[in-house]
Amino acid sequence: MNLKKIPGLNKAMIVILAASFLAGCSNSSSTEDAATDKKNTAESTSSAENSNSDTEYPITIKHALGKTVIEEKPEKIATIFWGNQDVPLALGIVPVGVSEANYGVTDDSGLLPWTLDGFQELGIDSPVLFHDTGGLDYEAISDVQPDVILAGYSGITQEEYDLLSEIAPVVAYPEKPWVTSWREQILLDSKGIGMESEGKKLVGGLENEIAEKTASYPQLKGKTAAFMYFTPTDLGKFYVYLTADPRAAYLTDLGLTLPDYLEELEGDSDEFSVEISAENVDKLQDLDIIIAYGDETLIKTLQDDPRLGTLPAVQNESVVVLENDTPIAASSTPSALSIPATIDEYLSLLGEAADKVK
Repeated sequence: MNLKKIPGLNKAMIVILAASFLAGCSNSSSTEDAATDKKNTAESTSSAENSNSDTEYPITIKHALGKTVIEEKPEKIATIFWGNQDVPLALGIVPVGVSEANYGVTDDSGLLPWTLDGFQELGIDSPVLFHDTGGLDYEAISDVQPDVILAGYSGITQEEYDLLSEIAPVVAYPEKPWVTSWREQILLDSKGIGMESEGKKLVGGLENEIAEKTASYPQLKGKTAAFMYFTPTDLGKFYVYLTADPRAAYLTDLGLTLPDYLEELEGDSDEFSVEISAENVDKLQDLDIIIAYGDETLIKTLQDDPRLGTLPAVQNESVVVLENDTPIAASSTPSALSIPATIDEYLSLLGEAADKVK
């Protein structure tokens, strides 16, 4: 399995975890979805009209796939891929359609808990979902008649962008696929809906909340950490998420430091992760904390491995295991709504790991 080549959610669960478990979608709609869309549209229009944004149109947004021009304030907002729906929701706007989440969902809603709460707080119990795990469903996206399509954090291809642009203006990622930070995602997507100033305030509020919360965990300061992915049945290689990946970058927000080795690996790479042979595990001997997806057996499995078991983080059990397919695992790729919803739990897990560092 080449993690670097698999950005989408349309693979098996293990690939979702290894790759980006956030990617992608397509959509399919139904008669019921269409009925719900009418309600969503009314809510979205009302919320948009109540915005105090002083944005002047047209808006031009430059991104990796071209230049998007939005002629007038969007009232019907669709979102695809991972986390983009949380931006308008956090700003009080109901999207007319969003990608269904298929990782970390604990009920039959098709949404992560913070996204579901965001919809319900705005009076929507059954939002329109794009069931797009097999690829983008352009017909379903077209059916909701969006004025703009948000994909600020995504791995959308040029071909997909061009096809979507025939439906509505598309906000794509700024430089490279799957490496848009949570700040960039908020700023890009909020600009796309004509609420850039509100987006900046949202970022500032989240930064203040993060600073306030992390102040209670001084043991994290100065500790080196890396977000990694292991296949327990094949420990001859493993994956490390690079510094530009949102999971790794979020660790620095929480007071941790990424090892210098990651910058060496990153170079000019367009990828969000890199495969490392277990023979080169000595390059990560300075790691204090490891964060990884897995289950209760992962630490013991790593300790029993002759190579990975030499890592101080493994020996000290300063490994944060994010249980597969749970909301906390999904929240490791942060969004506008997941940060306030899960930061306490995440910091608690990181703090416990930091306390074990020797």
